[in-house]
Amino acid sequence: MTVELSMLFWAVVLTFGQVIVAVLLALMQVGLPALAGNRDDVVETAMAGRAKRAHQNMLENLILFAALVLIVQVAGLNNANTALGAQIFVGARLAHAVIYLFGIPWLRTAVWAVSIVGLVMVALPIVMG
Repeated sequence: MTVELSMLFWAVVLTFGQVIVAVLLALMQVGLPALAGNRDDVVETAMAGRAKRAHQNMLENLILFAALVLIVQVAGLNNANTALGAQIFVGARLAHAVIYLFGIPWLRTAVWAVSIVGLVMVALPIVMG
């Protein structure tokens, strides 16, 4: 398995872990009856809200990462830079999840930007042809 595909797997594991954390924090905050219902009026705040938003952000970025990794893989464009970009993406997304959970705003944005650098590194061989 290539580094890029391994990193895609770990990105999925991270995303799954984030949903578990978000659910557990929401459960502690609003209780099972609220979560088992339609959740029309349920608003997770503080750490539970941040966990939910971090997970949503990861889902948005996972789609991009998965598409890029699969294109690079199928087209045979993977190289040392795409592998490094994938590793940077996953490492930055892990850091982003923790930093977002603890509510450190500027650092969160900086780490998100690092993850975008990883995405660009994976995308470059596609763009360059």
